[in-house]
Amino acid sequence: MKIELSDEALHYGQVVSRALESAGGDRLVQAAEAAPESRLQIAAMLAELGAWDLSPRSNADELEAAASLCRSAGYWALPYPVAERLARPQETDADGLIVVAGTYPSAAVAELDLRWIAVRLDGTRSRAVARPATVSARASAFVVDLDLEPLDINGGPDLAVGVVLPCWTLLGMLDRALALATTHVQLREQFGQPLSSFQNVQFQLADAEVERSGLEILAKYALWSIASGQPGAIADALSLRMAALEAAEITFRVAHQLHGATGFCDETTLSWFSRYSQPLRRLPWGLSTTRAHLTKAAGRQGLSGLFG
Repeated sequence: MKIELSDEALHYGQVVSRALESAGGDRLVQAAEAAPESRLQIAAMLAELGAWDLSPRSNADELEAAASLCRSAGYWALPYPVAERLARPQETDADGLIVVAGTYPSAAVAELDLRWIAVRLDGTRSRAVARPATVSARASAFVVDLDLEPLDINGGPDLAVGVVLPCWTLLGMLDRALALATTHVQLREQFGQPLSSFQNVQFQLADAEVERSGLEILAKYALWSIASGQPGAIADALSLRMAALEAAEITFRVAHQLHGATGFCDETTLSWFSRYSQPLRRLPWGLSTTRAHLTKAAGRQGLSGLFG
């Protein structure tokens, strides 16, 4: 069992993160919300970094590099479906893969001229076309409904990668949310001393870090499960999603509590991260539905490895 990313994958993620920071960092999501067409520049920049040349299903190294890229995209709340594009099926002409729910399929792919394949948990695949946006990006975080045209029932092999890579994006967002909260309590003072010196604040940060670091380990295990062809890879992917949703709930709650009311103001970076984490946390399934799917997928034999 290998649950550490290669040095090459880690380095690639760092290179991408520095490039995104140089291109605008936190301002990228703000610019995209004001002018959605600016996301085309993000896609072009990622192309220059070799993002769309990655083939996560070909070998473990490519899969790890893709995961590292998704984490860096999440760290800057990149307003572009990076994980979905990386998860594209190899044998089709599609630009990306979207895992969708059985009813009301939707995804954060508004106003992008791309060819999508949608896959349901039962392996049913469809060609997906995004409907025109009816509300602003501020209200929707680029989520739109999808029109599906049935294609085949061969989507089973696509599922694990399609579920796991968005979890790496969410992990990157939790990295940043916790970093923002830590910086905030170190800078703010109460009763003449930094907030970080209060024991209850330290306990809250510790709780959030336990969730974040635990999710990181499980995310690495899920990659290994896919790369090594484990028979329970789909169940492991669903387990990871459930853990990611639980970790996101705690981490963002702590970050907001420590920021106070300012955490919900656009002047605060955390507010943007919190809002743009919602599609990842709600689509294709929320916590209760994910848990139900996992229960069915695990069956009587249960889970193995770290999820067991």
